[in-house]
Amino acid sequence: MKLQRPKLTWWERTYFPAILQGLAITFRHIPRIKKRVTLEYPEVRWELPKKYRGAPVLLTGLDGHEKCTSCKLCQFICPPRAINIVAGETDLAKEKFPREFTIDMGLCIFCGYCQEVCPVEAIWLKDEYELADYDRTRLIYTKEELLARGRKPPYLPGKEKPLTEGDKP
Repeated sequence: MKLQRPKLTWWERTYFPAILQGLAITFRHIPRIKKRVTLEYPEVRWELPKKYRGAPVLLTGLDGHEKCTSCKLCQFICPPRAINIVAGETDLAKEKFPREFTIDMGLCIFCGYCQEVCPVEAIWLKDEYELADYDRTRLIYTKEELLARGRKPPYLPGKEKPLTEGDKP
């Protein structure tokens, strides 16, 4: 099937209608310039939306133990394969715990699938967004780093135990 292109008039071939249309859009935005949109970061922080999905962290239960049961659902559901879990056994009632739990934040796309699939709500996307680093190897967070990040405020009421003075993150 061959498509016929519409015949352009002399005026349309000069591209003046497209240029004028673009200038009209630009001039419509000029009154908005008076509103300041630039923040003086890091002195002024932007207010996060309510449902903001930041970096994933591991939560500690109300009993003080880590919640993760090493079911590996988050590892299987992760689209970029950023999560890696090595399971170990424990004497607690949950039977298994993650001996190693790493998330490569350089690969993580903050999609929230890991949080949605976790049956014990052990992994959560908190409001942390400052993850930049010059070395990619420092973007691979271990279990201890993820637990420490999860025990920082703001706490999720009823989902985790806040860090007390004597606790070590």
